[in-house]
Amino acid sequence: MPSGASGQAGASLLRLFLGGDVMTGRGIDQVLPRPGDPRLFEPNVRTARDYVALAEAKNGPIPQPADYAYVWGDALGVLDGVAPDARIVNLETSVTTSSERWRGKPIHYRMHPDNVACLRAARIDCCALANNHVLDWGVAGLHETVKTLRGAGIATAGAGRELEEATAPAILTGGPSGRVLVFGLGTESSGIPRAWAAAAGRPGVHLLPDLSVETVRRLARQVERVKGKSDVVVASIHWGGNWGYAVSHEEREFAHGLIEEAGVDVIHGHSSHHPKGMEVHRGRLILYGCGDFLNDYEGISGYEDFRSDLVLMYLPTIDRADGRLARFHLVPLQIRRFRLHRASRADAEWVRCTLNRTSEPYGTRVDRGPDDTLTVRWG
Repeated sequence: MPSGASGQAGASLLRLFLGGDVMTGRGIDQVLPRPGDPRLFEPNVRTARDYVALAEAKNGPIPQPADYAYVWGDALGVLDGVAPDARIVNLETSVTTSSERWRGKPIHYRMHPDNVACLRAARIDCCALANNHVLDWGVAGLHETVKTLRGAGIATAGAGRELEEATAPAILTGGPSGRVLVFGLGTESSGIPRAWAAAAGRPGVHLLPDLSVETVRRLARQVERVKGKSDVVVASIHWGGNWGYAVSHEEREFAHGLIEEAGVDVIHGHSSHHPKGMEVHRGRLILYGCGDFLNDYEGISGYEDFRSDLVLMYLPTIDRADGRLARFHLVPLQIRRFRLHRASRADAEWVRCTLNRTSEPYGTRVDRGPDDTLTVRWG
């Protein structure tokens, strides 16, 4: 891995860690030091302990209780080596003790607030919350989630007590010069109920009405009000279904519009359970789907061809001067026993080939280095 030393990176460069969906609720919550109520209301599963049992049946025993750093595994060493200026993930769970589940949803995720120390163990700077699980345990659950995260020193974007808070960016220091502005956005295509949209005087998420030119223009006005010189803008978007590599024409045009008209420098897409293709448009990075980063899905059958056990650390370096991508590395990991491990050489090669196949239409390719780190090429 390249060194994260600031002297080598250069004062004008910004190093980011972008992670996909981080789901530390349900089974993972049960193995952490302060597990919450395990009761579930799923069609076939009534206790979160069943997900622990499934994972153990497939890959072996999980320490219980596991310490707060356990789930991050080998990712922590990578982060220490790279020393990102900002660490951003999509938090795919509520953080609450609320028992008022959202009726009509088949799946509900929650992590006990005391287990927020798990996110602190990886020194996460910002959690995007405009997703289809943050209100799983109602408005009270949303309020507790935001309060708990902010109380732990973790910024949030994309959800809040009313529209203004939900649409406001998280503002991160981003190193010695300039800031990172993170806008959390979501679409109904990811499964976010329309009723979850924040409005004036109503809590909820920053739910986009559509991916139209007018929506791009509205976001452009928001960015223009806050973006300063040397600031890097990240649009963290929860969109699309869980499975499949297709990117719609509408999604691609919207991403291009955010870059061309709204001053966005990085598109951080998520919702798919596996990584999707990548593009560099006008020098700016577009991740159409980062895939999951942490989950409790071990032992669950179905969709095995997508290899959702293989996940990626996205490590782009951005030039603050113009927001362009300077270099871009990926680290493949595998989830086993609710913990991240460096992927085997064969698995890293599988990821490389898959990314090349899905990114080729966008003029992007991936090479594998001797340490199985992946380097992205474009142009």
